[in-house]
Amino acid sequence: MAIRETVGVDGTPLVYSVTGAPDARTLVLLHGWAQSSKCWGPGVLDELAARYRVIAVDLRGHGYSGAPDAGYDDSAIWAGDVDAVLTAEGVTSGAVLLGWSYGGLVICDYLASHGTSAVDGVVLVGAITSIGRGEAGGKVGAAMRAAIPGAMSEEPRDAIRALGAFGNALTGPPEGKGAQSQALFGASLATPPRVRAALFNRSASHDELLRSLDVPVLVLHGTEDSVVDVSAGRHAAELIPQARASFWEGCDHGPFVEDPDRFVKEVGEFVDNLG
Repeated sequence: MAIRETVGVDGTPLVYSVTGAPDARTLVLLHGWAQSSKCWGPGVLDELAARYRVIAVDLRGHGYSGAPDAGYDDSAIWAGDVDAVLTAEGVTSGAVLLGWSYGGLVICDYLASHGTSAVDGVVLVGAITSIGRGEAGGKVGAAMRAAIPGAMSEEPRDAIRALGAFGNALTGPPEGKGAQSQALFGASLATPPRVRAALFNRSASHDELLRSLDVPVLVLHGTEDSVVDVSAGRHAAELIPQARASFWEGCDHGPFVEDPDRFVKEVGEFVDNLG
């Protein structure tokens, strides 16, 4: 694994890892709100990297990337971040973009600004595609609603209580996943409170983008997702012309944690069928 850095359009340092054969198809992984590129876990990352050139990005404000004071409400800046990573790695065609949760919104930001010339396919995992009041593509679930506004607080007790209320939303049944659960919880706390808040302090509607997408999209969403309501995934699947939907019965917000083997299998089948 190589750790690399580039800069966004506003000069923000963006850190990402590259794993897998240089000549394999590029698969870009974009994590969710208050997480980092480590969320995928070594098992999923290694399995995917055995087949693809995997670029796992730390979004701005998260992980090892820079956390500027402003810019989180600007779709063009998010789009520029994805473009900066693709440009730094010389990716001009054939890429697959995979976004979990908020990462799906960032993918939509990118596609709205840069189109699909560098992209052969998209995977939306428990993802939002729009954000703002009344946006069907951004409907959150009960665990997320319960965490607001405490999850954005600078008071440690409030933040710990609110983020802890996610419970097993990111892992599913907790047996054997204690270490992963703690790592995901730690990543949430490590994300600056002002960043946690800023990511929600914007609006973006991408329904028209979804209707006009000219590449295949896999919509993968748990039916019991308590962070991003499954209706957001169904909304995307209904709008996207070449959507392929996989709704996991009883699964919460972290399909790749709940059943990593099934996740790798479904993502692999989708990517390999792109031609």
